[in-house]
Amino acid sequence: MAQLTEMVSPAVAGAVLRGVFALPAPVKRLIVGAPVRRDGQELALDAQLLLLMSRIEGKRNLTAATVEEARDGLVRAKTLMSRVPARPVKTREVAIPEAVTARLYTPKGLPDGSPLLVFYHGGGWVIGDVETHDTVCRYLAVHAEVRVLSVGYRLAPEHPYPAAADDARTAYEYAVKNAVELGADPLAIAVGGDSAGGNLAAVVALHAERRPDFALLFYPATDVSVRRRSRELFAEGFYLTDGDMTWFIDHYCPQDRRAETTASPLLAEDLGGFPPTYLVTAGFDPLRDEGEAFAERLADAGVPVALRRQEDLIHGFANMWSLGGRFQEALSEAAGALRTGLYAGPRSRG
Repeated sequence: MAQLTEMVSPAVAGAVLRGVFALPAPVKRLIVGAPVRRDGQELALDAQLLLLMSRIEGKRNLTAATVEEARDGLVRAKTLMSRVPARPVKTREVAIPEAVTARLYTPKGLPDGSPLLVFYHGGGWVIGDVETHDTVCRYLAVHAEVRVLSVGYRLAPEHPYPAAADDARTAYEYAVKNAVELGADPLAIAVGGDSAGGNLAAVVALHAERRPDFALLFYPATDVSVRRRSRELFAEGFYLTDGDMTWFIDHYCPQDRRAETTASPLLAEDLGGFPPTYLVTAGFDPLRDEGEAFAERLADAGVPVALRRQEDLIHGFANMWSLGGRFQEALSEAAGALRTGLYAGPRSRG
C-alpha cells in the first residue's frame, strides 16, 4: 500500500492530518471506535487517532528492513508535522570540535545571558537528526525562554557505541566552555533529550566533570541490558514497539557492553550528583518502566526530581505537538518545568 506522503505532497498530507485532528471529539471517537485501555490506563483520543492513521498509511513502527528506510521514514513523519511556534526563532549552525555538528536556536527578543538547553534528539541512536527534531527545539526555545543547542551526534551502526555518548559529552563541554559566545548564562545550562536522546542527556549529566544545572528527560532509555514489564505490556501497536527497541539496541551497543553506565545510566552505583530533573514518561510506552525506575533511583539518592507519567500518551509525543491536543499539552508542561528549573534553580544559588 502506497504511503500517504508518496501519493500527495507533504504540505497537502500535513493539512489533511491537521484537519482530521481538528474534528470535534465525538466525530473522532466515531472514527477510532471504542477506547483502548491497558494496565489501568486509557489511551488519549488524539493518540488513538494518530495510531489509526499511521496504520492506514502502512506505518506501524519506527524501524524498517534497512537502516536507510528507517531513517527515511522518520523524515517523512517530520514533514507531516512541520508546524512551528508563531514567535520567530533565529537559527545558526555551530561547528563543534571533533566533527560534531549542532544548531543553535534563539527566540526573537531573548536577551543575552539566557539559560541554555543542550538537546539530544531521539531515534534509537540509529535514526533521526537535528532536522527531524527541529520543531521540538523551536517549541522548547520559545516556551521555556531559553536558547537551545541541538546536537547532531554520530549514528550507529556506522558509528556504534560509545560514539554517540562521546559526541554528547563533547557537545556539552563545548557549550560550557563557550556559553558566553553562544549568548548563554554559564551558570544555567541544562541537558535534555527524548528517548535515545534522553539516554545521552542522562549519560552526560552522570559523567560530565561540570554537572549540568538541570536535566529534561523525555521517556528516556536508561537500561539497555534488560527488558522490563512495560516492554511486554506495550510490545505492539503503540508506535514504538518491543521489536524496534531490540533492533535499535542491537545496532547500537554490543551485548557485552550494555551494562556500562555510559550505555545504561540506571546501573550507576551513585546518582547523588545528578542535577535537578524533570522526567516524563508515556503510559503506553515500552520504555515507561525503565524511565520511572531511573526517577525513583534519583529520588532515593536525594536528587530533586519531578516524575510525570503522561499516562494516556505514547512514545514520541513531543514530536507530535503540532497536532495540538494532548500532545501539545504534555510538551507545554515540560517546557514550563524547564523554564522553572533554569530560571529559579541555578540563579538562586547566588
